[in-house]
Amino acid sequence: MSAWLLAPALFLLWFSFRYAWWRPAVDWRHPRVLMYHMVSKPGTGAKFNGLRVSPDRFERQLRWLRDNGFHFATMSDLVAGSVPARTVAITFDDGYEDNYTQAFPLLKKYGARATLYLVVERHDRDWSTYKKAHHASGELMRESKLSDAQVREMLQSGVFELGAHTLTHANLPTLSDADRQAEVAGAKQSLENTFATTVGSFAYPFGIFGDTDVAAVRAAGYSNAVTTVDGIDAHPYADPLRIKRVKISGKDNHLAFIMRMRGGKRGWRK
Repeated sequence: MSAWLLAPALFLLWFSFRYAWWRPAVDWRHPRVLMYHMVSKPGTGAKFNGLRVSPDRFERQLRWLRDNGFHFATMSDLVAGSVPARTVAITFDDGYEDNYTQAFPLLKKYGARATLYLVVERHDRDWSTYKKAHHASGELMRESKLSDAQVREMLQSGVFELGAHTLTHANLPTLSDADRQAEVAGAKQSLENTFATTVGSFAYPFGIFGDTDVAAVRAAGYSNAVTTVDGIDAHPYADPLRIKRVKISGKDNHLAFIMRMRGGKRGWRK
């Protein structure tokens, strides 16, 4: 191959691998469940910038969803029954304050709704170390978390519904049966008591779980639970306690977002 053809060929190969533009879209009758964490500007040298979607990028994503005819739903909407084609459920994990200061106004602006998976004991806690001890940078601990008053306002607006993300963002498979029950059932009870609302949805911290953890979620009375497994499930759900999500990364551009909406994944393997 001549040199002047090699560069375009390599670019096309990279582009195809990176975005998997050739992969057919998953049936649009299947809801897309999107996973977010923070809506904030990336930090210089920060380890967790993948969790930070900038406000400008988040607004562009909401605008694209609205302009392309998507119906915004909560997780309780999804499991309650049939939903129209092109339904999207936006979810936020952990309980960062920017969900109130940045995401909340934008969701209201675009007529969107979301589910907030809240850690009960979320303040002054570096839960990244519960997955990997060497992640003891304190970066996530230093991120401002939602106050109870902010959560109440978000819920009372009707824009957000509340889900549970354990008491402490625990790594569930590492726990004893008693501690697992306390984290899973205790979170539901605490959130319902604090915010006077029904909590029917659960998110597995770190996306790490096994059959024992699923059983604990079922026994605690949750109707559905979301994972960090990439993809788009058929609806109604064959297993509502292991629902896949579409990961929205702060490192992705808008084309990557659109490709994730089409197929549930960013590229060929991811």
